[in-house]
Amino acid sequence: MAPKKKTKSDAEKKAELRILQREEEERMRREQEEAKIQDGLEEAAKLEKERLEQEMMAKLAAKDRERRELAELHSLEQKFFSAEQWKIDYRAHAKWEHYLSCDENPDPTVLREINTFMSLWREDQNKDIKLVMEKGEQVLNLIEKLQLLLLDASSNQLTEKEIVQYQESILELQNLLHEKYNGATEHLLKTACMYEDSETGNMHAVIKDKNVTFCIWVNLKKKVRFKSHMFCDAQHGFDLPKSLAVSSVAVRILHTHYDHVSPLWLQCQSVPKLEVLDSKELIQDSKDDVEPGEEGNKANEDPSMPVKEEPSMPAEEKTCGRRKSVVSFQENISSIADVNETGEEAEKKSEILDISSLSIAQEPLIQEETSEKEEPKPDENIVDLQQFVPVGGVYHIDALQVPRQVKRIKDWSMVELHNVGLEAYPYPPEEAEDATHPPIEITLRLSDNVMYFATPVIARWEPAGQQWRTDDIGSITYETAEKSITFKMGAFYTIALLQDAHINMPYQGWELQPTGTDEALLIVTTVFAMIHIQIKGNQCMLSSVVVEEKQVLSHITGKWISPLNLREVLKKAGVNIFPGERSYTYLSLNKKVTEHLKAESVKDWSLYLFNGQKAQKLKITESSEAFSEEREEDSEFHSTIYHMLKDFSSKEAIDKVETASFLFTDVVYQLLLATRVLTYS
Repeated sequence: MAPKKKTKSDAEKKAELRILQREEEERMRREQEEAKIQDGLEEAAKLEKERLEQEMMAKLAAKDRERRELAELHSLEQKFFSAEQWKIDYRAHAKWEHYLSCDENPDPTVLREINTFMSLWREDQNKDIKLVMEKGEQVLNLIEKLQLLLLDASSNQLTEKEIVQYQESILELQNLLHEKYNGATEHLLKTACMYEDSETGNMHAVIKDKNVTFCIWVNLKKKVRFKSHMFCDAQHGFDLPKSLAVSSVAVRILHTHYDHVSPLWLQCQSVPKLEVLDSKELIQDSKDDVEPGEEGNKANEDPSMPVKEEPSMPAEEKTCGRRKSVVSFQENISSIADVNETGEEAEKKSEILDISSLSIAQEPLIQEETSEKEEPKPDENIVDLQQFVPVGGVYHIDALQVPRQVKRIKDWSMVELHNVGLEAYPYPPEEAEDATHPPIEITLRLSDNVMYFATPVIARWEPAGQQWRTDDIGSITYETAEKSITFKMGAFYTIALLQDAHINMPYQGWELQPTGTDEALLIVTTVFAMIHIQIKGNQCMLSSVVVEEKQVLSHITGKWISPLNLREVLKKAGVNIFPGERSYTYLSLNKKVTEHLKAESVKDWSLYLFNGQKAQKLKITESSEAFSEEREEDSEFHSTIYHMLKDFSSKEAIDKVETASFLFTDVVYQLLLATRVLTYS
């Protein structure tokens, strides 16, 4: 029989439990002490690391101060002064050559010459549409010269008086040109019966050149079955309501491939400028230059000389003014809202804007007290011209009164004269504003010389508010392959097709490749296109624009022009790679840089951070999952990106920069500043 197992008493069990508890408490006490010691060690290590980092930063800062980089930067900036002086001398020489050549074209910067030119053309009674187009090309060239001067106002050393004068001249030339087209239209309408179509009995014609497509249709027979028409030579067309089909009405579609409707500030937006050293001597030198005809300008004070006068406005213009005056333009410039300080502020420390961009109708010109009243909500139908820009020109779509027709009696032509000018045909009728009237259907063939990367936004010009609006336009159908767009509108309007100004931003990538001495190739790759720009000496050339592996816009490639000209040519063609002052509000942005010595692709990129006072190389790479401001080991920081890059650049690369000609350096700078590739990529 097995012996019985002894069982522990309750007292023994309690004793063992107390022992276990004491051991557990002792273990926890030791762990806490060890944790405190470890925390202390870690804190000490952290403090030591911070102390060492502070010492390192202090040493780097002292070293940065000792480098005297500012003086070296001033030496680099001297290239820009040299380029500015070269431009001043070149313009003075060109002005003198123009003076000696006795060219028939006026100098648009000389008030007396441009006034005389406009006065003579205003008095010319020849209303042949083809002659107007020929003269119009000359007018457009004069306007372009003035616009380019305003775009580069700082470089041109323009005074405030000169800027206002050029703006006034632009507006008057634009008004006069449109006035002449109205006069030619009126002349055609009076003789419409002489050009009746044998099939319809109505008159229609298309007259065009590289700047204008002029389509006119005159309803002579007033038959409902001829209420629609397609201008075959232009592929523009319309479908009228029945009430117009039986009325004495003419329809004009005047497509100007330029935009003389949008506010002047939009046409004269300048690019940012480099804020360099004080250039009082340079400015003084430019003022001391004697310009030909300068003394002749004083003769304009003589009452016998031609002076500026208000252009006579045809009836159509009186009822639907086309744009703001220079005074209004100046008021808008002075009422620009302060731009919020963002990450781009640091970059702007080295830039200035001569003519700032505006945000149309986003806020009143005069700030009212809003503490007691709620601010009105912005009208969604008003186009923000900071976000959307007209592309492909403007379509003036008008219904016009048909005047009394010319009568032929033997060898005589008799016409009834009315000094009323071109008259608009009211639609909808003014006496029945509350009634419902059928819309007008319009079909427009888009220009092959313009790229539309998405369905364009159709907007109508509202003269009263001086703005583009999207209301009263609907049933839009866009045929991409045919490049045509059809829509309906409640009345006859001046129409523009708008495109997102940032549709090509941010860039997918960019490269600046050296191709020879003072030669380079700038490649900007966007979601839709790849743009190749060659740089040589003081000019640049658009070598190709590739869209879906096809080269497009051949009409503007292969021509050596200035960076400012290139900017305007590309924007006019719908390829906008030039950010505006507030473009950063529409996009999220990053920055990156690498050395590029030869004309070949780059595989390894480096990332740098610049906050306006300090530039440093980052430890992270292109493939890093998260952003970090941690500095690359064994790297220093500098006051500028230029000096930061010098730490990691080869001697060959630095030599190329320092020995490059000042004109080449200036052109590269202008293109980089206009495209802002460091920011918008």
